[in-house]
Amino acid sequence: MSPKKPRPGAVRKSSTKKGPQKGTGGQKRRSLAGRGPTPKAEEREYHPAYKRAQDAKKKQPARDTRRRGSGGSRGARGSTATEVIAGRNSVVEALREKIPATALYVAHKVESDDRVKEAISLAGGRGIALLEASKVDLDRLTDGAFHQGLALQIPPYEYAHPDDLPGLAADKGETPLIVALDGITDPRNLGAIIRSTAAFGGHGVVVPERRAASMTASAWKTAAGAAARIPVAKAGNLTRTLEAYKSQGLFVLGLDGDGDVSLPDIKLGAEPVVIVVGSEGKGLARLVAQTCDQIVSIPIDSATESLNAGIAGAVALYEVSRIRAR
Repeated sequence: MSPKKPRPGAVRKSSTKKGPQKGTGGQKRRSLAGRGPTPKAEEREYHPAYKRAQDAKKKQPARDTRRRGSGGSRGARGSTATEVIAGRNSVVEALREKIPATALYVAHKVESDDRVKEAISLAGGRGIALLEASKVDLDRLTDGAFHQGLALQIPPYEYAHPDDLPGLAADKGETPLIVALDGITDPRNLGAIIRSTAAFGGHGVVVPERRAASMTASAWKTAAGAAARIPVAKAGNLTRTLEAYKSQGLFVLGLDGDGDVSLPDIKLGAEPVVIVVGSEGKGLARLVAQTCDQIVSIPIDSATESLNAGIAGAVALYEVSRIRAR
């Protein structure tokens, strides 16, 4: 009888060596490592996606990395973004007030009425570009506002430097009269104060760079054309700007309900002055109030808690102009 053969299959061969076996000690571990995860297509230099990504980067506008100063450089400084007025009534009123504009957008096949016709006529008479746009484009341009087929684009406002305002008075041979706003965030109040400044012989308005109203379409509209004659300056630090004015010989008068001096009793109206108007709720900031030469109150009926900032500024400007005329 023949001997039994082993079952076919994988058979572990026994080593001919006796005792523990020596390994490589991990010396070949590195040779077994892979190349890591596969790079993205945009990161592979010879992949079409890489070239598309590079072309997209070239088309993106360069980011402005310059730091904004605190009012130390002379010359005009503007806002960085345009503004759009939407709606037929708003556009027509803005054009009537001669608010600066760069383009009038009219929807394609818009249903024309008297307001559309007047807007196109006013824009054409002022040389403003007339551009036809689709409803989708107007929705995107106005950020989904109710535009009624009309939108007016306003360029960035060019702000003056605070140091320029006393010089404007000197050029006219007049005593400087400047208005500074502290904590005024409503652009309609800014527009009203600009209009009052022009009406009572002022030479400019100063607004802080932060937490303050800026020259928007609402401010232009409320100013009723006065913004084209009265410069608005931006101050990086209002307190330092007021101190700089004081060093040039201007007196700083702050308006506050708890003022030490009543407006009819002020003695500095005929001098070069800066009138500081605070917000209706918070009034003047502590450092701004400490910088003022006098804190002036406007006498009002006890039943009325306070005056609107725009009205308070107008009353103070009138009193100063009355003193100077006298």
